[in-house]
Amino acid sequence: MSMPLDDLADVPDETLLVLYANGDAAAARVLTLRLTPRLLSFAARMLGDRAEAEDVTQEAMLRLWRVAAEWRRGEAQVSTWLYRVASNLCTDRLRRRRGVALDQIAEPEDDRPDADEGLMEADRARALEEALALLPERQRQAVVLRHLEGLSNPEIAAVMEVGVEAVESLLARGKRMLAARLATRREELGYRHG
Repeated sequence: MSMPLDDLADVPDETLLVLYANGDAAAARVLTLRLTPRLLSFAARMLGDRAEAEDVTQEAMLRLWRVAAEWRRGEAQVSTWLYRVASNLCTDRLRRRRGVALDQIAEPEDDRPDADEGLMEADRARALEEALALLPERQRQAVVLRHLEGLSNPEIAAVMEVGVEAVESLLARGKRMLAARLATRREELGYRHG
């Protein structure tokens, strides 16, 4: 038996997972629609490859469905658990493909209508993606989760299975490295000094 989708819009993730475990297909649809866009975005930024990111997202969601029946309420947030799984899957893929050149990684698509602005935004996004790709994995992971996915430091700590202080350190080092890598391109990317 499924609840109507409108009735599930404000239901917490954990409750939706329990409803799914009890056979509610609508709960699974709502949870999937809620979680997969951000998870896909995270994986795409970590991997630089949309197709691989889709595979990671699908695998992470499958793992979530497999553990639904054993989910222990209150131990972890569903989204935090899911980011941790996706993070581990991304790390595994990155380790397997060491040595892949940056020019072999697919560029992110830009669907903005204004051509000049779109080109500048695409250049900025590409510069950020290239700079992110050069960061050590843990720093890249922390920066993406914080500044691109909007997770809090405690949430990142749970995903990465480290302390909040370690997250703060990773973020600080990552931001310094990004700033150093992008500093020489400020004018080229349309940023004014000052």
